[in-house]
Amino acid sequence: LQKPEELRHRISVGRWLILYICFKNEKSKCMIQFFQIFIIIKSITQNCVYLNFDFDRSYCFIRKRRKNIFGTEGNTGMKIDGHTRLCGLIGNPVEHTLSPVIHNTLAQKLSHNLVYVPFLVEKENLGDAIKGAYGLHVLGMNVTVPYKSDVIPYLQGMDELAEKIGAVNTLVSVKNGYKGYNTDILGLYRAMQSEEISLAGESVVLLGAGGAARAAAFLCASKEAKQIFVLNRSIDRAEALADEVNKAFGRKCVCPMAMADYEKLPEKKMLAIQGTSVGLHPNVDDVVIEDKEFYRRIHTGFDLIYKPEETRFMKLVKEAGGRSCNGLKMLLYQGIIAYELWNRVEVPEETAEEIYELLRERVKG
Repeated sequence: LQKPEELRHRISVGRWLILYICFKNEKSKCMIQFFQIFIIIKSITQNCVYLNFDFDRSYCFIRKRRKNIFGTEGNTGMKIDGHTRLCGLIGNPVEHTLSPVIHNTLAQKLSHNLVYVPFLVEKENLGDAIKGAYGLHVLGMNVTVPYKSDVIPYLQGMDELAEKIGAVNTLVSVKNGYKGYNTDILGLYRAMQSEEISLAGESVVLLGAGGAARAAAFLCASKEAKQIFVLNRSIDRAEALADEVNKAFGRKCVCPMAMADYEKLPEKKMLAIQGTSVGLHPNVDDVVIEDKEFYRRIHTGFDLIYKPEETRFMKLVKEAGGRSCNGLKMLLYQGIIAYELWNRVEVPEETAEEIYELLRERVKG
C-alpha cells in the first residue's frame, strides 16, 4: 500500500497474490479492518479487485478480477454503442488466438471505442467473409493460417513488402475493400530491434522454409544481411525460397542447404533464426538440430516459437555461450503495428511493455 503504482502494475500484468484473512476470533473488528484495506486497494487498482466471502470457513479474500470476454483484465469500462468500431481475426482455427488480448487492451489503454473479436471462417466462405466485413464497415482485420495467401485475390491492393512475400496478415479498410499488409515481418524486425539484434552485414542461419521462416528470409534480405543460409529438411523448398528472395532483391544473398548439411556452414559466429514448429508446446523436448557443436557457431538464437517461453533450441544456444530470445515480442509487435495501421496512431513503448507482460502471463498460464 506504500507503493500504489507498483501495486497497480502488479495487478495489470497478473502478478497478484491474494490477500486473505481468517476472522474466527474478533470477527467484527477484523472485518472492519479488512474492509478498510479493501477500499484502499480497490481505489489504487482502479476497481480491478473484488471481495469473496466464505462464511462457513470464516475466510475472506480479496481477489483479482477474472479475465472478461474481451481478453483483458477486470472491468474494461468499455461502453459499446453506435460509435463502437469493430476489428477482428479471420482464420481456421482461431480458438487459440491471443490477438484479443493485444487489441482490446490497446483499445482500453488508449481510450478507443473499439472491440476486437475472432471469426472462424471456412475456406469456401473466405471471399464472402471479406466482402461481408467491408459491407459491415469492419475497420480492419488480421488474417491467420491458412489464409495468408488465399486472401490476396479478394483485396484491393497490397503493400510493396507484402507483395514481395506473397502473404498478408493485416487488412486495412480502403475505398471499395481492403489493402493487405504483412505486419509479421515488421513485427519480427521491431522485436529484434528491442533485443538489440542488428541484421545489416550479418550472417544468418535460418532453420526452416515455411510461412514464418519465409517472412524472416525476406526481412533479413530487406535489411541488408550479408548471407542467409536457409536450412530445411526438403532442399527443394529451401531452393525455391532462395530463388524468390534473391530475385525479389536483385542479389544472391540466400544460400539453400539441406538441414543435414549444417556441418558445412562457415566456422564463425552467426545469428540463428529458428522458424520451424519443432519444439512447440507440447513437444517441448524436440529440437531441429541436436548436435551441440552446431550451437557453438551461434552468438544469438531467435526462436519464433513463444510457447514454451524457453524452447530446447534456446537452451542449447545458451549452453553454448550465446544469448536467446523467443517469438512473443514478434507476436506483440505484429499486433501493435496492425493496430497502428487501423487507427493511425503510434502506440507508446510503455504500453507495449505492459501488454507484453500480459501475454507472458497468458502463455505461462
